[in-house]
Amino acid sequence: MKFDIVTIFPRMVEAGLAEGVVGRGIERGLLDVKVHDLRAYTTDRHRTVDDVPYGGGPGMVMKPEPLARAVDDIACRRGTPGAVVLLSPQGRPFTQGEAVRLSRLSHVVLLCGRYEGVDDRVRTTVATDELSIGDYVLSGGELAALVVVDAVSRLVPGVVGDAQSVEEDSFSRGLLDCPHYTRPPEFAGQKVPGVLLSGHHEEVRRWRKMTALRRTLERRPELLTSAALDEEERAMLEKIRQEQEREP
Repeated sequence: MKFDIVTIFPRMVEAGLAEGVVGRGIERGLLDVKVHDLRAYTTDRHRTVDDVPYGGGPGMVMKPEPLARAVDDIACRRGTPGAVVLLSPQGRPFTQGEAVRLSRLSHVVLLCGRYEGVDDRVRTTVATDELSIGDYVLSGGELAALVVVDAVSRLVPGVVGDAQSVEEDSFSRGLLDCPHYTRPPEFAGQKVPGVLLSGHHEEVRRWRKMTALRRTLERRPELLTSAALDEEERAMLEKIRQEQEREP
């Protein structure tokens, strides 16, 4: 899978790509990630990528021409992308579902905004998608682009060594993950749940389902309205709700 990331801080992005799951995916040839310096697509000697906003106001706005040239050049040299994503606080939320959708494409371009924002004509004429990683403000889109690359790359076959681990991640089916434990069996006065030490695989499977449902209901109940629950999980959820109703 190909990613092209357009930014005014290429070294910041390259550092984030060098380690972990994404770094290993690149080394193995499963991911093809290129970082492009937006200033290379300017035409003035000062390599200007921003200008004052029409109508006045604080800050500077990123110009549309360099971003448009960058995407055109990427399309010519790397092929037409399946999506051109503008990272922006105004975009729709980046969810696991969005990660799955992007992972089914062979080529994604990510545009990193900076300053007060990006000329809105980039959104309407250059980008195909506008995504936000959360309801807060970052200094720029570089960290958001790395989040998207990481979340999408995990879904590319072979990038994560254990495919079952990906399938059981939080949000993979709309639920939070169950609690996890490792050695020692007791820490800070807290013991690992006995079922995990029992060796009964069926009991462990049911415990993990039950605790994932309980955790989701307690922490993110809104997720349950669209979660893909099987018949067993629906019965478990009903049992949990009944137990909560009986609690004083």
